[in-house]
Amino acid sequence: MKLHVSSDLHYSFQPGTGAVVSVHAATSPDQTVISESLEIDPLPELVFDPADARGERRFRGEFSGDVRIRYEAVVDNGARSLLPSAATRHAWPDLPTEALVFLLPSRYCSSDRFISFAEKTFGTIPEGGAMVQAVLSWLYENIEYAFGISSSDTTAEHTFVERKGVCRDFTHLGITLCRALNIPARAVSAYAMGLEPQDFHAVFEVYLENAWWLVDPTGLVPVENLVRIGVGRDAADIAFLSTTSPCSLIWQTVKVLPAV
Repeated sequence: MKLHVSSDLHYSFQPGTGAVVSVHAATSPDQTVISESLEIDPLPELVFDPADARGERRFRGEFSGDVRIRYEAVVDNGARSLLPSAATRHAWPDLPTEALVFLLPSRYCSSDRFISFAEKTFGTIPEGGAMVQAVLSWLYENIEYAFGISSSDTTAEHTFVERKGVCRDFTHLGITLCRALNIPARAVSAYAMGLEPQDFHAVFEVYLENAWWLVDPTGLVPVENLVRIGVGRDAADIAFLSTTSPCSLIWQTVKVLPAV
């Protein structure tokens, strides 16, 4: 599927604020950037980092005052495959080296504290795709999608207790449960067609049967409507904007439409 994605960010920065921005569509085997443009006003001196092993592309610079960052692209994400229930889970010695870090607890995903719950709740389900699908069903049945409940400090543990949250919280809890079940899981920032209201979306991927499989734990967006931006251990790694000093949002819009 070909999608037209765009983001328009308008922020006010303290003088000389260092910033790392991640809004470009990733370049990865399952999605191709056909065309894109980036406009920044006023334009500072920038460093554009090459795509990392996961296809994420960032740029860095120092910003001051009111700054507008506009990005748009046409992306072909092909025909994304749904996670099959029969997908097999790897034994740890059989995993690729790069997947190992996604088995470990991270800042927002204390998977080591969920091992007992995960094994009790999902341990009798066939290992692999069926197990992940059971985790997704549990999230859908037990966590309410609600705004204003969580913050940038909210962890998977908090969401598990509160039973409410937004896409970021669903993703952290889903990742945590999968890692507790010995399934590598990583956070993904994405553009998402059909999400209301439109915004950057947080989903995750699991590594099964020699591949990373994209899933949306909120159930709000089909995987074929997603355009990957960044990948990491949790939200700390996939922020669209990271700064050395606090900055103020003036306005922000994100849009995803079918490409014509």
